[in-house]
Amino acid sequence: MTTPDDAARQTLIRRGFALEYATLGWNVIGIVVLAVAAISARSVALAGFGLDSLIEIGASAVVIWELSGTGENRQRRALRLVGVAFALLAIYLLVQSTWVLASGFRPHHSLLGIGWTAVTAAVMFALAAGKARTGIALDNPVLKTEGRVTTIDGLLAVAVLLGLLLNSLAGLSWADPAAGYVLVYYAVREAREIFFGEH
Repeated sequence: MTTPDDAARQTLIRRGFALEYATLGWNVIGIVVLAVAAISARSVALAGFGLDSLIEIGASAVVIWELSGTGENRQRRALRLVGVAFALLAIYLLVQSTWVLASGFRPHHSLLGIGWTAVTAAVMFALAAGKARTGIALDNPVLKTEGRVTTIDGLLAVAVLLGLLLNSLAGLSWADPAAGYVLVYYAVREAREIFFGEH
């Protein structure tokens, strides 16, 4: 792959910043929306998705920090921070989903949660695709990795949406917390790749 000239590289870096700021803004709004929806529906899936939004904010902040400077050491530190975010998400989803399923907790329906997760899935997949393309063009492993965090966020939105729909339409209350298990595998895989893979 040829290295882009300085002007093209600066354009790509600006695009990277724009994608991360868009992700930050969406997730800040999302925390408020999800808090309201989770409390009113008593939904663990929505509460977990709110935590995922918080982790995504942290991951975006890490990438903005990394894009502001250069150097291999800075990239390594940034990648480790993104890896920690994946690990925290996996631990939370595993513990919380298991506890809720074991306790027999029954969440209420949430039209707000269904609407927000459906739109969020589309937004996150679009942002993830932009980050992947920009990260590849810049040859920036941190931006590419955080793009996978955003993909996970989109997948989690789909899983939570499916759980909410099954709960609302079919009365399957276990589907709400079970949605969290779908993402544990992906989050663990990405954390392992960051900590033990080659970059």
